Amino acid sequence: MTMPSFIPGLELSRRFYLDAVRPLLDAAAPDMTHSAARLGSGSEVLGFDTVRSADHEWGPRLQIFLHPQDVTRHGARITALLSEGLPKTFGGYPTHFAPVGEGDIGVMQTTDGPVNHRVEVTDPGTWFTAQLGFDPCTDITLADWLAIPTQLLAEVTAGAVFHDGLGQLASARATLHWYPHDLWLYLLACQWQRISQEEAFVGRCGEVGDEIGSAVVAARLVRDLMRLCLLMDRRYPPYSKWLGSAFARTPQAPALSPVLTAVLAATDWHTREQHLARAYEAVAATHNQLGLTDPVDPATRPYHARPFQVLHADRFTAALTTRITDPAVRALPTIGNVDQFIDSTDVLSHPAMTRAAALATVCCPS
Repeated sequence: MTMPSFIPGLELSRRFYLDAVRPLLDAAAPDMTHSAARLGSGSEVLGFDTVRSADHEWGPRLQIFLHPQDVTRHGARITALLSEGLPKTFGGYPTHFAPVGEGDIGVMQTTDGPVNHRVEVTDPGTWFTAQLGFDPCTDITLADWLAIPTQLLAEVTAGAVFHDGLGQLASARATLHWYPHDLWLYLLACQWQRISQEEAFVGRCGEVGDEIGSAVVAARLVRDLMRLCLLMDRRYPPYSKWLGSAFARTPQAPALSPVLTAVLAATDWHTREQHLARAYEAVAATHNQLGLTDPVDPATRPYHARPFQVLHADRFTAALTTRITDPAVRALPTIGNVDQFIDSTDVLSHPAMTRAAALATVCCPS
């Protein structure tokens, strides 16, 4: 099967809704209120899709949202209607998804029979709860915010809404657009804390001849600096496959990318440390430009009496923490949300703070 010239998935889905799905809905249920969007998983939702993306779960696909009672009464009928009435191809792309391998993964294939389409018919509350574990149309708790990976928040706040007849998608996505202010301060503080935990290890590993270990630590610090820049820019950091692509869109990327690349390319710990020091100071300067705290000295310095150059990033943690006014957020340990918690050395180095206990603290704060 020869594919047509590549079109970004969001645009393909928009045209598919307007020209193929909407006419069928209007004919079959002209009085039924609905919303339509392309949200959730998929590289096209984040705007990172390429020709390669078409090899699985990419193509003309979207969600149709109805009132819950309409899903119960008419959802199966609408799904079947689309299966029988949708064109076999749209814009040169098959609308039929055939299963491949294990699970529910499908790829576009031509068919002579009914279309196994990727038009999901659901209601907003059910869909958001399945994606996030909670419904943003109701109250969002502190535990909800902390327990949800930033990748999933990115997936439901990116993408595109093509029609919002229900009037619920825009408000839900606006609520999820970014963290409440005090929680943002807390997560920034925790990201600086992560950096402070390991910034001296680049030199310590190198000092004992462990250049591989030093390089691994440096790569972790590069990753955490990239995530920090995204948090500073009020962007949800995606998971590893798209972290660099997302970072490239931040204001810090043009100046910082060559420095971070030099960190990763360095073959000895001294060079690694020198480039990291430049990166620390650049990101520290960005912190000061945000005006979230009193200015913090962005200069690197020795690590106590040891010959390692560090930022002492915990100074930024302290500055941010003092600006948090919400008592519930102030009471949280500096282990952050689920992404930040996963391999925090604060958790690993304190026997009393087991992973299970830490996760309980994050998900069920007292």
